[in-house]
Amino acid sequence: MPILHDFHMHSSFSSDSTASMESMIQSAISKNLKAICMTEHYDIDYPNYFSDPTPPFLVDFEAYRAHYLELEAKYRGKLEFLFGLELGLQPHLAQTYYECIKKYPFDFILGSIHTCNGNDPYYSQYYFKDIEEEEAYRNYFKFILENLEVYDGFDSLGHLDYVVRYGPNKDKFYTYEKYQDLLDPILMKLVSMGKAIECNAGALSRGLKTTNPNSIILTRYRELGGELVTIGSDAHKPEAIGADFDFARAVLLESGFTHYATFRNRIPQMHKL
Repeated sequence: MPILHDFHMHSSFSSDSTASMESMIQSAISKNLKAICMTEHYDIDYPNYFSDPTPPFLVDFEAYRAHYLELEAKYRGKLEFLFGLELGLQPHLAQTYYECIKKYPFDFILGSIHTCNGNDPYYSQYYFKDIEEEEAYRNYFKFILENLEVYDGFDSLGHLDYVVRYGPNKDKFYTYEKYQDLLDPILMKLVSMGKAIECNAGALSRGLKTTNPNSIILTRYRELGGELVTIGSDAHKPEAIGADFDFARAVLLESGFTHYATFRNRIPQMHKL
């Protein structure tokens, strides 16, 4: 079956998108999706590389919620439209994030690491400055585990190997085996926490050969007892919604999955691949 649910996308309520929320909904409907979840970026203490007067990646939650409710009512019956958030995890923010997610009735929380030790790999000129690619990747994976040790208020771990998107050689020399000593503890921790892992199809449009993470890592998560995998395009514009989902489905089937998960009221629901 085709994948008909996209659980990772952004609109102009995120600092890195100019798309209207309504345009994202209309695109999803035109592509015959059954459900989408907005996951606007919320990254406290994100590095302000350009000295913007307003810190990036903060959410006006009252405005976000109000607009969501308006559009959910308008398109009810045409598309299931869900209310989510992508938290930019950092260990010192754990308590702040616990308090934040209690304030609003989120359907889904995606936990992602964008800032690692004060830098975002997206800005490769800073993150990869004066450091070998392998060490930079290893530092990122260590930082994921640091976050998982102190925070469990999310439903799915977003783009586990996000750092690889922006490395000097991207995934050319990147393998599960090379980083197994760090990846396995992350996967085991997710399984012990009962958390999902995201299969992020947006990696393909960003120059990688496959999804974030790849089929080997997804297979290992399943072997360790993981059962929940969410799927997202990581779209920041309407045309990117659902992009490369056929490829993502093939990756998941290759990894041994028969179903994928969506969330409503923070409760997983399973769908046949």
